[in-house]
Amino acid sequence: MHIDLPDKVKRIIGVIESGGYEAYAVGGCVRDSLLGRVPNDWDITTSASPLQVKALFGRTIDTGIKHGTVTVIMDREGFEVTTYRIDGEYEDSRHPKDVTFTSDLAEDLKRRDFTINAMAYNDKNGLVDIFRGASDIQKGVVRCVGNPEERFGEDALRMMRAVRFSAQLGYVIEDKTRTAIQKLAENLKNISVERIQTELVKLLVSPHPDYLRVCYETGITKVVLPEFDRCMETEQNNPHHCYTVGEHILHSLNGVKGDKVLRLAMLFHDIGKPETKFTDKEGIDHFHGHAMLGEEIARRIMHRLRFDNDTLYRVCKLVLYHDYPVEASAKSVRRAINKIGEDIFPYLFDVKRADIFAQSSYDREEKITRVEEVRKVYGTVLEKRQCVSLRTLAVTGKDLIEAGMRPGKEIGEMLDKLLHAVLEEPEENTKEKLMEQVRRMMLEQ
Repeated sequence: MHIDLPDKVKRIIGVIESGGYEAYAVGGCVRDSLLGRVPNDWDITTSASPLQVKALFGRTIDTGIKHGTVTVIMDREGFEVTTYRIDGEYEDSRHPKDVTFTSDLAEDLKRRDFTINAMAYNDKNGLVDIFRGASDIQKGVVRCVGNPEERFGEDALRMMRAVRFSAQLGYVIEDKTRTAIQKLAENLKNISVERIQTELVKLLVSPHPDYLRVCYETGITKVVLPEFDRCMETEQNNPHHCYTVGEHILHSLNGVKGDKVLRLAMLFHDIGKPETKFTDKEGIDHFHGHAMLGEEIARRIMHRLRFDNDTLYRVCKLVLYHDYPVEASAKSVRRAINKIGEDIFPYLFDVKRADIFAQSSYDREEKITRVEEVRKVYGTVLEKRQCVSLRTLAVTGKDLIEAGMRPGKEIGEMLDKLLHAVLEEPEENTKEKLMEQVRRMMLEQ
């Protein structure tokens, strides 16, 4: 089996081999090459010690020398070169207390997480695949190297990585590996929230975001996202729905493109439903106020998982307004854009479509038609460059001061009045007309 190694990787391997040591491309780059994908990074493993690697190359950086990793700079590009190693005891469900360097490639591959990531390659010896990773790629299986309980006991994050790889590749998790996740999921409480967030996002933006279901079934979300478990256990007896809240969320995730903000918005859009559920006399379930509460819960979760402020802002806005009613009239659309925000409003069309297609077929065509009619009107508002915010209002605070208004909160109040007049009548958005209104209102005061 032949893999086309990049020239710089070949050169690094060649230099190490000419020094009398072994060297191979290893891990994800080998897996991706076998899948016919272009790897993002090329990692190299070697029998040479870090000091021996440093002696062979002109430019190196000690990125993780304690754990055997040196970055070799080749034509201004960095490549991680790591010495074959055996990990010592893991003390925090994540990191080995110490590592022992070895000259045996098999020992190094044995410590890796999954068979599909435990393959090495060089042009001289071809593919080294002790744990039949290539076979698991053909079968579409994520399987731990050796004993899965030991692998997950060493590093609990590997449990989320197993689900994430299955979602990225469309693979199934092998039975013993899945059973070990169910047994050890509780250990994820020892993992930093930043790492949990990274794995969750990678799963969500994958081709199969609905594999989050596996996280629920194996007990992962019970630890890292218990709010989602409540959704999975909340029925929706309502003509508009045919799934539990959680299953509706999973179906809606598949309905938007793999954009981080959109996928997170769909994950959280109905997260407020379990706490707002009300069943009427006819046995029909209602969820009044779920969007507002959902925005609060989403904010709490995203703070807990240390999301950046921009992502948090965008996602929470979409959760709050995901079912906000907008009529297919220019006036209604202008008001909605002003209320929701020019940067957020365009995302709502995808959110609403995904939400509708994850519901029952009841009134589906009418709902989709309404969304598309509003989208058309939105296009017209953009085309005509109608004013929807203070940013494009034809007058500014400076203009008002020049007209004789004193600086202060009255300026902001006046600009708001003018903006609302323009939202009603866009043709009023000229400096001349607006200043006439200002003069009239000043005379009336």
